Amino acid sequence: MEKMGSTHIPFYDPKLPPVMDINQISNILPHRYPFQLIDKIIYLDETVVAGVKNVTMNEPFFMGHFPGNPVMPGVMQVEAMAQTGGILVLSSVEDPENYWTYFLGIESCKFRKMVLPGDTIVFKCELLAPIRRGIAKMKGEAYVGNTLVCEAIMTASITRKEI
Repeated sequence: MEKMGSTHIPFYDPKLPPVMDINQISNILPHRYPFQLIDKIIYLDETVVAGVKNVTMNEPFFMGHFPGNPVMPGVMQVEAMAQTGGILVLSSVEDPENYWTYFLGIESCKFRKMVLPGDTIVFKCELLAPIRRGIAKMKGEAYVGNTLVCEAIMTASITRKEI
């Protein structure tokens, strides 16, 4: 895939092989069901990552979030976006399995359109500055098709696990 610029909406073709599949993601991120929210990574370079989440009616949060009117909670969209960004941050170290990423802040978060079962969300996270002293600040965007559904500026820390 060509280099993705800051104004580029990620293009998702399900026929193309992912950069990382669910098993590779599980080797890097510590999240597990029902909290592992990213299905695949479709783009990754030193400053940008794009990931995919297929939203299905089987998501556990739909049982209690507006029964009869299933809408993906905004906080779950932000968490999925953060997990996508976590892949970007963890890919900056040689041994990502030995690190944790922790949220430090969320700024300018906006939910622009409802996300419903059957939607495929493509998340894009881009570093706003180089990672320094284990702190990463990135802009995250979530798209369903070409429609921006969620965006936020997220700050996270990367911390070595106690071994």
